[in-house]
Amino acid sequence: MTKPQIDLIGYAAATMTTISFLPQLIRVVRLRSARDISLIMFLVFSAGTFSWMVYGFLSHSPPVWMANVITFALSLSILVLKLKYDREVLETEARAGGIE
Repeated sequence: MTKPQIDLIGYAAATMTTISFLPQLIRVVRLRSARDISLIMFLVFSAGTFSWMVYGFLSHSPPVWMANVITFALSLSILVLKLKYDREVLETEARAGGIE
């Protein structure tokens, strides 16, 4: 295979794995809840994605770094929303229970 053909496979794989986060992000935004999402999983995943992004930059591999820049942004968005919505739930429960 030629380098452009190999890169095409990389770009296709990167596109599919990156867009796989969109349904989860849309669901979190629509439901205004991320209660069922594991915080630890997304922390570790985001760190791994960041590492892949750095690796892609340093190894001059556009399919790797481009995909991971976008994936990192999407996973970070989900992570931020999880923290925000979980905090809102805790505050609401505290007010309902008379705890301030």
